[in-house]
Amino acid sequence: MSRVAIVSDSNSGITQTQAKELGITVLPMPFIIGDKTLYEDIDLNQDEFYRMLTENADISTSMPLVGNVTDTWDGLLKEYDEIVHIPMSSGLSGSCETAMMLAQDYDGKVQVVNNQRISVTQRQSVLDALALAQKGKSAAEIKEILERDKLQSSIYIMVDTLYYLKKGGRITPAAAALGTLLKLKPVLQIQGEKLDAFAKARTVKQAKNIMIQAMKNDFENRFLDPAGEHMYLEMAYTHNLEEAEAFRKEVQETFPGMEIQMDPLSLSVSCHIGPGALAVACSRKLPELEEQASA
Repeated sequence: MSRVAIVSDSNSGITQTQAKELGITVLPMPFIIGDKTLYEDIDLNQDEFYRMLTENADISTSMPLVGNVTDTWDGLLKEYDEIVHIPMSSGLSGSCETAMMLAQDYDGKVQVVNNQRISVTQRQSVLDALALAQKGKSAAEIKEILERDKLQSSIYIMVDTLYYLKKGGRITPAAAALGTLLKLKPVLQIQGEKLDAFAKARTVKQAKNIMIQAMKNDFENRFLDPAGEHMYLEMAYTHNLEEAEAFRKEVQETFPGMEIQMDPLSLSVSCHIGPGALAVACSRKLPELEEQASA
């Protein structure tokens, strides 16, 4: 049986400590802050990031350095036969396309998954890849399975402030000014490649209700699984754990009996939407792993 290493990036929300416990590798995403390059969960933690963000520090995101990626792969291939590399969505960053280009020099030993996921849904893909590898699947088989089911996930995000969307050029200054005046709480969605507008709420309470109802509708009509028997339910937040915990209780009331995985939102996404955001997400369980669980 081929020994398969699993690699992802910190956009998955998996910390370096958790990666060691799982036996996987997580590449830390780099951030350019002033004239310094800092790495998520290495020399830039959540509290430091949000402190600098709210102090209007000049923060920009960057892709992992090519040398860091290939050095990681080269090191792993001394111990493993193959690698499954799961970067953040190709629609949100060029890191996936870069990794796919680099993998061409590895004679099929490195399989880059164009998974089109981020944060908690990307995290689930990493866990699925690990389980498939433990089941004896090859890197190529794991890539095929994950890409086959890549769109079997859904994310809804409430943005607390329009400032960071305006700063990143995602909305116009005029739209941001009007939204701020009306105290709008936009709800965004990720249903595949990109971050798109979904709805506009006037209050946090209304935004929460919109997200819960949207997720309920996805379970019933998109995934045809109202009870969530074949689904993972997930949540994310940006620097507002207390409010996220309160929202978790509301989500749990709508989906009783379901376990909810909740993590801080990836800093790469947080950089563009700011603190105070709340998200609810889901991923469909892989048939191959459900068969294993029931066997």
